[in-house]
Amino acid sequence: MLHAVIMAGGSGTRFWPLSRTETPKQLLRLAGERTMIQQAVDRCRGLIEPTRIWVVTNERQMEATRSQLPELPADQFLSEPVARNTAPCIGLAALHLLKRDPEARMLVMPADHVIQPVEEFQRAVRTAEAIVNDDERTLALFGIPPTFPSTGFGYIERAEPLAVSGVYRVQGFREKPNHETATDYLRRGTFFWNCGIFVWQAGTILEALRTHEPALHAHLQAVSSAIGGLDYAAVLAREFAACPGISIDYAVLERASHIAVVEATFAWDDVGSWQALHRLCGIDANGNTLLGKHVAVDTHDTIVRSTDDHLIATLGIRNCIVVHTPDATLVADKQDENAIKHLIEAIRDQKLHELL
Repeated sequence: MLHAVIMAGGSGTRFWPLSRTETPKQLLRLAGERTMIQQAVDRCRGLIEPTRIWVVTNERQMEATRSQLPELPADQFLSEPVARNTAPCIGLAALHLLKRDPEARMLVMPADHVIQPVEEFQRAVRTAEAIVNDDERTLALFGIPPTFPSTGFGYIERAEPLAVSGVYRVQGFREKPNHETATDYLRRGTFFWNCGIFVWQAGTILEALRTHEPALHAHLQAVSSAIGGLDYAAVLAREFAACPGISIDYAVLERASHIAVVEATFAWDDVGSWQALHRLCGIDANGNTLLGKHVAVDTHDTIVRSTDDHLIATLGIRNCIVVHTPDATLVADKQDENAIKHLIEAIRDQKLHELL
């Protein structure tokens, strides 16, 4: 049967000061009334029962994550002892799925994306599941038709179409390109953005890890042997920490055959930074996205986000990000928001750890 695996261990530092170590991006309401991870579970409704939805997170975020998803069984929250990227994360989930369901298929998706409409997403998942059912060796990806020459996403180059409409073999993968290359990809029309959503047999992905990353697979097998035992936590802590930190793209997808890409007909946003709020929440006549209690005069192309009943008043500013929380306020140049990571480092250097 089809199971959903939601990867929810990220830190989301680009959304500081709203995002913190114990309440990262996926646990926030950034687009809508529900948090990002709640929306990820919501889009599985009617497709996958709650008893087959799994969440992989880390121990520091476990309590908050569980509290947001009370409809999921407690034993379907899997903890990563340390961060080791997506290949060990997906491998760990596959182990648990196979213990429950030897024929398990996996829908793997990040917890912090916005996808609409849900009906189109579910239709695409059913298409991917069907091609995996037809050939259990197939690893199915979802490709987003690019709408602009993004330099922030990896790309999938499609090859010949398969028998199912909108499904193609994969010619290859391309790293995040420069603007000139991204423009060429857009012009050629044979490239998709790689959104990091996959469907495959749990057994197939573990076998692929055994073939391409045998050391990683060996550590996962040690964990598998301990599942259900009294020493599981100790074995997991030891073996998972020994896994190389590697993405599923590098570990498997760029090396494997039998890769297919399903052309997405749903709208997708990875909500990678504060600027995503312009796209997700709309703008006013001055190009502003204003969320919370605010008064804006001569303010243009700016994002304002307030919490509680705190008033933010802006006067004569352009291209800024202003975010208020009870214990920290960010004021930044919108065009230099990637430098927030340097701000985080400065806060850490000043030992203000309670603000991280």
